[in-house]
Amino acid sequence: MSAPVAIVSGGSGGIGAATCHALAEQGLRVLVGYGGNADAAAGIADAAPGDAEPCHLDVTDEHSVTAAVEHATSLGTLAVVVNNAGIADDDLLLRLDPARFDRTVQVNLRGAYLLSRAALRPMLRARHGRIISVASVVALRGNAGQTAYAASKAGLIGFTKSLAREVAHKGITANVVAPGFVTTAMTEQLDDTARQALIDQAPSGRAVTTDEVAAAIRYLAGDGAGSVTGTVLPVDGGAAI
Repeated sequence: MSAPVAIVSGGSGGIGAATCHALAEQGLRVLVGYGGNADAAAGIADAAPGDAEPCHLDVTDEHSVTAAVEHATSLGTLAVVVNNAGIADDDLLLRLDPARFDRTVQVNLRGAYLLSRAALRPMLRARHGRIISVASVVALRGNAGQTAYAASKAGLIGFTKSLAREVAHKGITANVVAPGFVTTAMTEQLDDTARQALIDQAPSGRAVTTDEVAAAIRYLAGDGAGSVTGTVLPVDGGAAI
């Protein structure tokens, strides 16, 4: 019998790579979704402690999303989708032009819509599935200079809660993990002052690790979380308190 399949969008990034590792370790066949960095995705798949392979997945392109889901179902039963692909284009609102705002929403929110929607049909047939979306603590508390990012991530929470109500009776769960400040390639673009200010918001006084976020995703993907749906799980060192 083939292993159940997981798709991780943005699988070549920091949280994505840790998530692919955690799900492969759990026994899932993992598709490491990537938009542009094929080499990084291949390296993550090679390093996974189980069955994993790179898969082109541009969440802004409906055809790419559909092809990735079709590939997943050709390998076995699509059991887990992790909506992790995301961008942050930070600026004060008066400096943030509409194109930049729209691009952030397109990747972070519309991308999750496209992938979740495409995955639902095979999950409904199987009467089982786990849809997990990666939001952010800024969706819960806001952050100056991140209106687009916070709006897209807050939208992801509302999207997930509504989806959870639609599909719970079909054996499908939908949940959100909301990380605090995580040291990744995206957050390394911040200057030291901004980075420390974000870390200082957490009572823990430190950054969250990618492995800690992946552990939360792994839990929500597992059988033990079958009655957990429509929830937001902060992994933020207490920043949302």
